[in-house]
Amino acid sequence: MKFLVTSLTGTSGDVAGGRTTAPRERFREVVRAAELTEQLGLDAFGVGERHSPEFLSSPTVVLAHLAARTSRIRLFTTVTVLSLLDPVRVAEDHATLDHLSDGRLEVVIGKGDDAHQSALFGFDPADQWERNREHHELLHRLWREEDVTWSGRHRPPLRGATTYPRPLDGPPRV
Repeated sequence: MKFLVTSLTGTSGDVAGGRTTAPRERFREVVRAAELTEQLGLDAFGVGERHSPEFLSSPTVVLAHLAARTSRIRLFTTVTVLSLLDPVRVAEDHATLDHLSDGRLEVVIGKGDDAHQSALFGFDPADQWERNREHHELLHRLWREEDVTWSGRHRPPLRGATTYPRPLDGPPRV
């Protein structure tokens, strides 16, 4: 049995009433939780992505910091909201994180399910499943192929594109 500790990095407290934990302190709590996860001999720590006032959301940045503060635990995105993101940027950012963590990255992909997120990024929620499928297909190719030529409905086409860095030892586990 393996144990994964996760954080959506909520702002804590009563958001509607205006009482929240300061972002700096909340991030420190997440770092302490990841360090404790490793000290206790647990297997993995994950940081999620959710773009709304109740959450602080920059999982690749947080996980890069955790990669520097830990040495053994697996690091998960719990979840990467791929339907909202550019797959080229995801390929580059996550491959960079894969290198910084010495290959300890695992990626959980989702479409998101929050009207606030769709509005924030300017997407129609009705398209989220199709965008997620299309973005996953492109991400899969970008991590496995060089000189990718691709076109889809939800992002500009690519011709002969190769993302850098390449993942450390092949694509991270998705």
